[in-house]
Amino acid sequence: MDEFLLYVAVGFAAQIIDGAIGMAYGISGTTVLLGFGVPPATASACIHAAEIFTTGVSGFSHWRMGNVKVEFLWRLVFPGMVGGVVGAYALANLEGDVVRPYVSIYLLLMGLVILWRAWRRPAPKAHPPRYLPVLGVSGGVLDAIGGGGWGTMVTSSLVGHGTAPRFAVGTANLAEFFVTTVITGTFVLTIGLDLWPIIAGLLLGGVVAAPLAAFAASRLPDRPMMILVGSVVILLSMRTLLQAFT
Repeated sequence: MDEFLLYVAVGFAAQIIDGAIGMAYGISGTTVLLGFGVPPATASACIHAAEIFTTGVSGFSHWRMGNVKVEFLWRLVFPGMVGGVVGAYALANLEGDVVRPYVSIYLLLMGLVILWRAWRRPAPKAHPPRYLPVLGVSGGVLDAIGGGGWGTMVTSSLVGHGTAPRFAVGTANLAEFFVTTVITGTFVLTIGLDLWPIIAGLLLGGVVAAPLAAFAASRLPDRPMMILVGSVVILLSMRTLLQAFT
């Protein structure tokens, strides 16, 4: 019961952060599971199984709060699903640590760009970035291999491009539901799914937190959200780089 409550708390805290600034649920949860000795592929499978429900509630909440841009959504969803399948198969058969440092360097640069844009306070752009399909594929691959990373890649890139943070967070959260569902299905077919008490704890905490986080995202001003997003991206990317080179 103590461990179950711990996973509930982890799921709640991770979803509050993820739903409010669009990232870190998968990375936070995966880090905890790896700390308990769960293999990387199994940890990623557990996180994504829980995320089917948490991202579903979070995405629906963001849509109801008006935080979703539909014209961005579908250009992310279908490429993201393809990338998720590729990443899940790769993690089931290959070592994913090789690519992580390069992705972290990209994310570190994006975090710096976001902070720079927050300082300059540019006008948000109304049109979607031209590279959305490529971003979707890359985010899906990273999410499956790293046990999380869709929000870190997609949200940071959208905000760095100039998209208003609330729309970047909301759209990325709803798109993640579809990507996560496909990734989980791929893991079920390749390595199976186990550790249901862990999944249930993460799921319960995340579902409770999701509407609260979506409400916070709809109310926070753009500049503080950009500073939060940029800071979290930089810290997570630096953490991964330090782990890779030590």
